[in-house]
Amino acid sequence: MTASTPGESELVNPGGDVLLCEHIAKNYGAVTALTDVNLRLKRGEVLGLIGDNGAGKSTLLKILCGFQPPSSGRIILEGREVSFKSVDHARSLGIDAVYQDLALINQLTVFQNMFLNREKIRWPLVRNGIMRKEARERLDAVGVQVPSVNAPVATLSGGQRQAIAVARSVFSDPKILLLDEPLAAMGVKEGAIILDLITRLKREGNVSIIMIAHNYAQVFEVCDRINLIQGGQITLDKPTSETSAEELTELVVQEYRTALEERQRAERSA
Repeated sequence: MTASTPGESELVNPGGDVLLCEHIAKNYGAVTALTDVNLRLKRGEVLGLIGDNGAGKSTLLKILCGFQPPSSGRIILEGREVSFKSVDHARSLGIDAVYQDLALINQLTVFQNMFLNREKIRWPLVRNGIMRKEARERLDAVGVQVPSVNAPVATLSGGQRQAIAVARSVFSDPKILLLDEPLAAMGVKEGAIILDLITRLKREGNVSIIMIAHNYAQVFEVCDRINLIQGGQITLDKPTSETSAEELTELVVQEYRTALEERQRAERSA
């Protein structure tokens, strides 16, 4: 193994997965959100991350996007161990995230949101014409249909707004895209917009995706592999072709039943 240059970690897994998480734990005082997460992500892969409420899914994504540090464990990005200092730092290394709240400004137009905090300026003028043209080209490139890039995003459907948020992240040229329940509270038609976009990105193979979702049918439609997180750790890691909605449901239900039985025993012995 060659020596690393100052400020650079040594190559841990050359030629391997684009992302590895090893023994990630996260504590908030006396509360443990993650206990021992081991996760891997291949190049160009769509990984579905599922689990019951409170299992630790969103906590893990917040760690991976640099929003908060892990209490222990390590993250290996493209073969090198990294410690994210902030969201901007993680983004500079190629990891971007899209959350349910989207971080869009309803009063601004589609093109203004596409270039939010990335405006094209030739001092002292904002180059709105160029941004309109490029926003239209970018949305067309990923198959996102909106009536006009001049429309305020408040006038668009939930699926269209989510697609704009995803498209904006895609054109920041990420290596890894984190999607936190991108289909939550959407109807079938709106959800299809996002599923089609994810399918297109997977086909192009330029970005690896981790998607949190609760709807198993949607997970099986677009994901290559599924991780089930329970009690703060990954308890199932299988290709979608080797598992089923029935198996996943049974594992989650069994977790609930086991926890219920433990509470009842504790109450009887108290």
